[in-house]
Amino acid sequence: MRKGDKFYALGEYYDAADQYKKAYSQTKSKDKPLRGQRALKLADCYRRINYTQKAIGAYQNAVRFKQADSTAMLHLGRLQLKNGSYKEAEKTFKTLEDSMPRNILVKNGLQSAQMAPKWKAEAQYSGYTVKKQDLFNSRRAEYSPMLAGDDYNQLYFSSTRSQAKGDELSGITGTKNADIFFSQKDDKGKWSKPEAIETDLNTEFDEGACVFTPDFKTMYLTVCKTDPEYPRFAQIATAQRSDASWGKATELEITKDTLSTFAHPAISPDGMWLYFVSDMPGGLGGYDIWRVEITAHGLNSLENLGAPINTPGNEMFPTFRPNGDLYFSSDGHPGFGGLDIFIASPNKDGVYVIEHPGAPLNSQGDDFGMTFEGLHNRGYFSSNRGDARGWDHIYSFEKQEVVQTVKGWVYEKDGYELPEALVYMVGNDGTNKKLSVKGDGSFTELIDPNVDYVFLGTCKGYLNHTEELRVEPVLESEEYVLQFPLASLTAPVLIRNIFYDFDKATLRPESTMALDSLIELLNENANVTIELSAHTDYRGSAAYNERLSQRRAESVVNYLIEHGIAADRLKPVGYGKMKPKTVKRKLTETYPWLKEGDVLTEEFIKALDEEKQEICNQLNRRTEFTVLRTTYGMDAKSADAPSSEPVQPQPGR
Repeated sequence: MRKGDKFYALGEYYDAADQYKKAYSQTKSKDKPLRGQRALKLADCYRRINYTQKAIGAYQNAVRFKQADSTAMLHLGRLQLKNGSYKEAEKTFKTLEDSMPRNILVKNGLQSAQMAPKWKAEAQYSGYTVKKQDLFNSRRAEYSPMLAGDDYNQLYFSSTRSQAKGDELSGITGTKNADIFFSQKDDKGKWSKPEAIETDLNTEFDEGACVFTPDFKTMYLTVCKTDPEYPRFAQIATAQRSDASWGKATELEITKDTLSTFAHPAISPDGMWLYFVSDMPGGLGGYDIWRVEITAHGLNSLENLGAPINTPGNEMFPTFRPNGDLYFSSDGHPGFGGLDIFIASPNKDGVYVIEHPGAPLNSQGDDFGMTFEGLHNRGYFSSNRGDARGWDHIYSFEKQEVVQTVKGWVYEKDGYELPEALVYMVGNDGTNKKLSVKGDGSFTELIDPNVDYVFLGTCKGYLNHTEELRVEPVLESEEYVLQFPLASLTAPVLIRNIFYDFDKATLRPESTMALDSLIELLNENANVTIELSAHTDYRGSAAYNERLSQRRAESVVNYLIEHGIAADRLKPVGYGKMKPKTVKRKLTETYPWLKEGDVLTEEFIKALDEEKQEICNQLNRRTEFTVLRTTYGMDAKSADAPSSEPVQPQPGR
């Protein structure tokens, strides 16, 4: 018993249970009070390590030997729920109504026992499909999956499988300490065999329940170190990504409290709040969900989410669906037993409304750790349903919903993605959002039918670009794709598909589409003046080429003026063959034999074979524009610099 008590004080419940079991078996049968007391300690350990049936048996022994108080009976009732023994649980909770008449957990437990069979019968109407994912699972535990990557093609999760670091078994669980593993989806949609993160992120201690910031550059995770002489509490740590690898985890100090648990981090969709679980003072009981603001100067504004989310039970494993709904697991709200998944959605007044999504997403076991594939109601979660050892495994889920989304790509004209871009989204239903883009320059956002939207793509050093979208009702999920090619403020911008009659300055009819796009760009950026330049290849005399290119530039300018662009915003210049094209990196993807920085001079071109010479001559024959000023139409007071914040777009403009 002394050994067991020592292990228990350190939180090593598996090792404590082993000692208590030996002590119980060696206690004389006639010494019933002592057998009952030892059964109670054994039951408490089994309960904490998810040995549900063994815990029920031990609590029943404590009852038989008249050593079970109201708290022990409450634990027994909650374990009977978790075991699916709803009639027995109902009896247990009814006996507690007299001794604990105002206890919320007793009230909710009784409701769970009475309603769970009905909820199970209604599982077919929930709309959820749940499947165990054997590829990710092992003979040990896997939990808290988390999708990552721009296309959600990476899955991170925690596991106690044999490949985890370290050789010792945990005194808490009896298995190896958990490490973070990941799997990668290929272009055909097939997941790879999970592998451990091979950096200093994983240690011989416990690492688990990770989450990422929206830019995928920072990981928040739970770490739990062990100490043979002192109880250690779970803490939240952060790790930074360098290229494709994760660095060593550094513990994050949320408060000065060193005697409470901090675990299960979650990041709000806007990246501004860190949600987590703690049993620190100031909560409603058990583990509560808290949040703290993430600022440039550190963490700020710590607060408990309070009711109706938190209860005197345990609320754990918060996570967000990108639409803002908060998912969490609780054994304090009415449910099937164990940890059930709940959905908290804010109403118009900002008050959370709690929903229980029913079976098969929930079961009588522990169900937790949701992760979503973008805005769709599908992804992965963990559950120990059906596992006699209480070990968790990964399941997929999907609920058929009609979801309309818009996916946009912001990139430099004739260049690459712009991860620093911002997109302003305005709808005639009152929508007004500022969207950050991912590392690949993309964003995905939920949209509603019967709404007119305007999207304004912006990035420092580039002109703005506007797209409009009218969303009609649909019967199946649909994704609308928008492109935001932004023109540079500092480099020449190629105007594609401008064609002239041979050896003349007359614009051909097929040039209209490109010119109309340029008109639209100038209207979107009304404070811009540009130089419109035409260029030729090196063949012919310099004077002739300069005259021809000047007339061609003037033809384009005349077209723009005829279509409403002010003449003093346009400067036509014909450079002839004086400014051969300089190759950008993007162009080398089409022509690998060119290098970034190559200048297509006559000397350079003549050193190539005939086919490549013609390609270079075509590249030199081009029409471009260059931004001269961004202050057109501004008064003298504000003419020093353009506004740093783009004008909000208006639907219907």
